[in-house]
Amino acid sequence: MGFYKYLQKTFQKEYAERSPQLRQRLAKWRKQPTVARSERPTNLARARSLGYVAKKEFIIARARVKRGKRRRPAASLGRKPGKNRKTENPGKQWQWFAEQKAQRRFPNLRVLNSYFVGEDGQNAYYEVVMHNPHSSKPLAHHIKPVAKA
Repeated sequence: MGFYKYLQKTFQKEYAERSPQLRQRLAKWRKQPTVARSERPTNLARARSLGYVAKKEFIIARARVKRGKRRRPAASLGRKPGKNRKTENPGKQWQWFAEQKAQRRFPNLRVLNSYFVGEDGQNAYYEVVMHNPHSSKPLAHHIKPVAKA
């Protein structure tokens, strides 16, 4: 096995055992803003597989998304028996919401991809790999199709 396979297994083991290091990370992330820029990826093997390279043009943004169903807007005026559900399933994944939040926070960057890094009782955390399309350096051939979309 190569280095990245060992790195991936370490990350999976740490998450499965709910290690103290992971719990400290989650407590720290809870206090940060909803979308925060990260110095380096938490799961390097996964970030590299999604196109991240340790260069100035790439950044990692950690996004926090509330878990569970979404609240429906309250009905206004009149009795609406078909609208009595308080929550609904939005039909989209939390990961999609995290990518959208990161895109709104950094409008000058493009979202390449994202991956799951942890969850606590209320929130799920995703790291979003973003690229600056306005940089003067050319993109690698394996990232071009993703970045143009």
